[in-house]
Amino acid sequence: MPKQPYDSIYLSPHLDDVPLSCGGQVYQETSAGRRVLVVTLVAGRPTLDRLSHYAQYLHQSWGLDSDLPPTQAVAGVVNARRAEDAAACHRLGADYRHWELPDCVYRPHPETGEFMYTSNEDIFGEVHPAEAGLVTRLVEWMAALPRPGRVLVPLTLGHHVDHQLTRAAAELCFPPALIRYYEDYPYVQWHPQQLDNLVNESEWQPEIIPLTAAARLARLEAIAAYESQLAMLFGGRAGLEAQLMAQIAATGGERIWRRA
Repeated sequence: MPKQPYDSIYLSPHLDDVPLSCGGQVYQETSAGRRVLVVTLVAGRPTLDRLSHYAQYLHQSWGLDSDLPPTQAVAGVVNARRAEDAAACHRLGADYRHWELPDCVYRPHPETGEFMYTSNEDIFGEVHPAEAGLVTRLVEWMAALPRPGRVLVPLTLGHHVDHQLTRAAAELCFPPALIRYYEDYPYVQWHPQQLDNLVNESEWQPEIIPLTAAARLARLEAIAAYESQLAMLFGGRAGLEAQLMAQIAATGGERIWRRA
């Protein structure tokens, strides 16, 4: 049976990045009858005999901590976040897939067994040298996807290591003409100066996608489906509404980029 085509494939590093960053345009695409697939790369359930203090802190921040053994605790967290993502994608009318690469905070060094990302500085720093081969694996996974009309990938505002890996693999797998880059939200709101460092007028061209009232509401409700993330990212539902609508108004909708 031939692979089912998609008009757009959105590559999401984590279980929330696409609805957070460009949920409005996903909704507008699907409402217009276009087929959209959201692929989350970092959604795996690793087998672990322990957790780093940093991973435990994140579980507590998400309200998903437990006294279960590490492997069961992580599986519970990932299952909860996958369910949130399924609800968000359903709200946007998009198909979804969850791949099995674990989040960077769960990935141990292949030789020493020590966790490689154990702080904010680590996850927003450079990809660990021991993970150089991950890009090749992700390219192989991406190559097995149905051929879309276009592929949307994170611009890597915020410099999160999983966002870096996603973009690097996509740029190796897909022709440049197919690739569009979405602004990682809320990092674009927190670090607006990074946008100037990543793009310039001679090499990049922006496209503003105006959002209908229905699309703005759909993006808001899709983000709200990630209940575990609301307090940490926005201080709660009210903070989400205020910050998101201000960002949409300041941008004129949602902005994506392509290389000139």
